Amino acid sequence: MNQTTKVYDLEERTSKFSELIIDIAKKTPKSLITAPIIDQLIRSGTSIGANYFEANGASSKKDFRNKIYICKKEARETLYWLRLLAHSSELVKDDCRVLRKEVGELIMIFGKILSNTK
Repeated sequence: MNQTTKVYDLEERTSKFSELIIDIAKKTPKSLITAPIIDQLIRSGTSIGANYFEANGASSKKDFRNKIYICKKEARETLYWLRLLAHSSELVKDDCRVLRKEVGELIMIFGKILSNTK
C-alpha cells in the first residue's frame, strides 16, 4: 500500500463517532431540557457503532442486513437529537453541526450497504 492509499475502516469511524457523542454530552450544560435530550442522544449515537460491530459478526446475510438497517435507523434518530441539542444549547451548536454532517454521511453509507446487499 502506498502513502496516498487511505484504509477505510467503518468500525473505527463509528467508534470515533460514539466517542464524539460522549464528548458532546460531557460538554453540554445539564438542565431539565438538555438532560433527556443528552440521554437519548447517547443511546442512539453509540448504538450505531455497536450495531455495526454486531453486523460484522452476523450469522447470515439476513442478519447482516437487519443490523445495518438498525445502524441506519439509529443514525437517523441521532440526527434528530443533535438538532434538538443544538437548539437547546448555544454552547454546543457548532459541535452539533459537525456531528450532524458526520451522521448524515453514515446514513448514506448504510443506505448504500443496504442497496448493495439485496
